[in-house]
Amino acid sequence: MHRYSPADDRTVRALAEYCLDRLAMDAPLDRPLTPAELESRAGQTVTADGIGGDEALRLWADVLGPACLSVDHRRYLSFIPSAPTKAAAGFDMLVGASSVYGGSWLEGSGAVYAENQALRWVAELAGLPPEAGGAFVQGGTIGNLSALVAAREAALHRRGGQRPRRWSVCVTEETHSSVKHALGVVMDVDVVEVPGDERGRMLGSTLRTTVAALTEERRAGIFAVVATAGTTNLGVVDDIRGIAHVAADHGWWLHVDGAYGGAGLAAPSVRGLYDGVEQADSFIVDPHKWLFAPFDSCALIYRDPVQARVAHTQHAGYLDPVTVDGEWNPSDFAIQLTRRARGLPFWFSLAVHGTDAYRDAIERTLAVARAGADLIRAAGHVRLLVEPDLTVLVFERIGWDSEDYTRWSTRLLDEQFAFVTPTRHAGRVCTRFAIVNPLTTEQDLAAIIDSMR
Repeated sequence: MHRYSPADDRTVRALAEYCLDRLAMDAPLDRPLTPAELESRAGQTVTADGIGGDEALRLWADVLGPACLSVDHRRYLSFIPSAPTKAAAGFDMLVGASSVYGGSWLEGSGAVYAENQALRWVAELAGLPPEAGGAFVQGGTIGNLSALVAAREAALHRRGGQRPRRWSVCVTEETHSSVKHALGVVMDVDVVEVPGDERGRMLGSTLRTTVAALTEERRAGIFAVVATAGTTNLGVVDDIRGIAHVAADHGWWLHVDGAYGGAGLAAPSVRGLYDGVEQADSFIVDPHKWLFAPFDSCALIYRDPVQARVAHTQHAGYLDPVTVDGEWNPSDFAIQLTRRARGLPFWFSLAVHGTDAYRDAIERTLAVARAGADLIRAAGHVRLLVEPDLTVLVFERIGWDSEDYTRWSTRLLDEQFAFVTPTRHAGRVCTRFAIVNPLTTEQDLAAIIDSMR
């Protein structure tokens, strides 16, 4: 199995041809199948003798692949889509073929060097100091968890090893569910929920008032606050500057979750929304969302990487050769040890296209979102529910209930026209557009809005 045979050569060449064809085409939307349908069409694929490369690829191309929605379709507007550049997607194939290990400088210095240049661009966009740095991790869930673990370790050090009765972190209702899960389930940390304003934003003034009303014991357990730079459901940016002032007054760690919205730092038209992010102790952004990289990749950056290294470096006899002072080991900055070089496709695309092209592509999506908001305001049958900060548009079809939205969403997918799903805001069923693909047009949004008549 480990020797490269003529059959292997045919399989690899067929795979390469398939990938080239996929990169060249307009992404199909495709549709999910039921387990029974997949069982009927694909059957048992893992057998004692193998089914061979030709048959395995046929099953993927004809059955399994088309049962996966293409998140890079220009009318895939649910959740947070992805729209990798051809350069990034192509380089992802190279990363897989090259067996690059990205956990240590010893084993992947070239990869780590390249990734760090991409991280530096992101850090500079956020206004973080020259010594800031970190690593690319799997996604925002791991990035947020790793940052908060480092935050708690830093707090414990500042307190001389004295633990409060319960640790706590300040969040809002719109803080991503992965943050609350990481705190409550994984870290066993309490949540202090700060009320959002009418748009769901955490304000510095409300944070200060909320904390002042807590008992002294509860306040003593707070070690961090999480500000969101682009909430997933509504796409709004918290009052980062105001939050930063409160965090500084109390000596808390400021973590900024920009998994979706952090990419907007590259767009001059909305840069002012992020004022205060330069004071963050940690910051994340997912290039696989609005920075045109393939799944899965999250840029995790610390103001002071030394604090993160203290929290995350693993020690074992067999690791002695890689835990060398002065070397940048990405595994020292997150909860994971084994690590794919997840930032390389993003780095390659940045290197190919240049950062100005990224700025222009992000501005393009912002312009389409603004045009979409105007379309909603002008239409008599729909109503905009939240004034957009970035590229998420939350709106309702006047007079519809949950079943109406479900029928409409199902019909769009059945017709292979678009993928738009219902959501909730302020207890009301509604829907949303999440626009991160530069190929999405104002005409696409108009056609979907018109389909709701």
